[in-house]
Amino acid sequence: MNDRRWHAAIAVVLVAAIIRLAFAALLPVFPDEAYYWDWSRRLAPGYFDHPPGIAWVVRLGVMIAALFGGGVGSSPLGMRVGVAVAALVASLATIGTARHIAGSRAALRAALVMAVLPLSAAGLVLSTPDVPVLAAEAVALYCVVRALDSDLRSRASLGWWTVAGVALGAAFASKYTSIFLPVGALIAIASRSTLRARFREPGPYVACVVATVVFLPVLRWNADHQWISFLYQMKHGLAAPEGSALRAAWRHEGDFFGGQLGLITPILFVLCAMAVWRALKANSDDRRLVLAVIALSTFLFFTYSAVRQRVEPNWPSPAYIPAIILVATHDWSSGGARWLVGGICLAALVSIVIYAQAITPILPLSPPRDPIARAFGWRELATSVVNEAEATSAETGKTTWLGGDRYQEAAELAFWSRGHPLTFATNIAGRPNQYDLWPGFATVAQPGDNFVIVLDETEEPHAALRLIQPYFRSAERGLLVPMMRAGGLIGTRRIWTLVGWRGGWPPPAPSAVVR
Repeated sequence: MNDRRWHAAIAVVLVAAIIRLAFAALLPVFPDEAYYWDWSRRLAPGYFDHPPGIAWVVRLGVMIAALFGGGVGSSPLGMRVGVAVAALVASLATIGTARHIAGSRAALRAALVMAVLPLSAAGLVLSTPDVPVLAAEAVALYCVVRALDSDLRSRASLGWWTVAGVALGAAFASKYTSIFLPVGALIAIASRSTLRARFREPGPYVACVVATVVFLPVLRWNADHQWISFLYQMKHGLAAPEGSALRAAWRHEGDFFGGQLGLITPILFVLCAMAVWRALKANSDDRRLVLAVIALSTFLFFTYSAVRQRVEPNWPSPAYIPAIILVATHDWSSGGARWLVGGICLAALVSIVIYAQAITPILPLSPPRDPIARAFGWRELATSVVNEAEATSAETGKTTWLGGDRYQEAAELAFWSRGHPLTFATNIAGRPNQYDLWPGFATVAQPGDNFVIVLDETEEPHAALRLIQPYFRSAERGLLVPMMRAGGLIGTRRIWTLVGWRGGWPPPAPSAVVR
């Protein structure tokens, strides 16, 4: 029976992976995904916003997809193949940990929860840093649990700690907030006498050294760039709120917990909280205590961060891997088991609605308020921009470059334009980002070249246009392109054609990064 349950758990994980892969082929590319895809074309040990994990995963997936030919490698599916592989690793490691702790029945429970969670339905499809960090942390948790079950100072213990260090280094190289995994493990091990003996074996120290070695290229890159990525993330997550601090804190916390209930569902959220709480008790076994402290420390950090700044619902997702393992391995009463079944069914229903909404709008949401709509309209915009650029080049005999004032427009244009050209983000009105660290228009272009730029339509002349226009011979107002989904208007973008670059460029804003 146990083997059949284990095989069923693997089957659930594989079927869920196939469904997500099919969904990945149907869904257009979100702006942040296009941004990370552009990173993957210029691989580096670090980037302005995040460590390089997502860039390497996307690049690997594109290379795998390209083997199938037919332009798959440059399609939305191609850019998500690597993420699909990472998501599969995360699921397999999670159910493997559950099986090791409590048997195949727990593995099947974990597989079902992982398969139907709305967070998985969307979060394990899109090319974001959350997926590689989940995969790396899930593997690290499996290795830590196996190390704790191995004899003290044994070869097996040292081996598992070493592999845990490799996985932890990969997690660091995917997202900086993965630091709460070793922090949580350290707190848990220090808090219980049966675990403190682990401090007398080399394994945990070897894990830390190995993780640091894996992470070292990212540290070196940051040191060479004035620690810009670390500073950005600190400011992004912990900066003081603007306006009334108390009012902002209540609003951010409400948004934060509302997002958790939406992505985890209320039933499974409560069950996760109960499982973590019970694992913190003195009579729980050591492995569950470690998992619970890791989950709690990660979640509490984002709860605190939400007091100061808006926290995206997916950011605490690493806390749910150990929480799901605890839910799956907990010895629920008959009532608790029924609630677990109900939570799985509710999560499956919500995920089905998400998939249906992504394929065709079924919810009463206006296009501008529909989060999925943000992925639509970019291909059509890129077609209009490319047509304008080709016409301008034919007329002037000079190269015409493409770009926008924000990274979203620059990245989407690069992805959807024929030949995936080099694009630029001027970042005059938009926030600083990786495009500030790459060679800009003034570095790459030649005098006389042209620049087709996509901007928001504004009543007053756009800030980027006002500052850039004097460096060109002329500026021509182009099409106002509607961004549409299923007949609904999401927004608009104005195309401007700047002809005959004279040389020079506006100085960077005080908040801009140093190249």
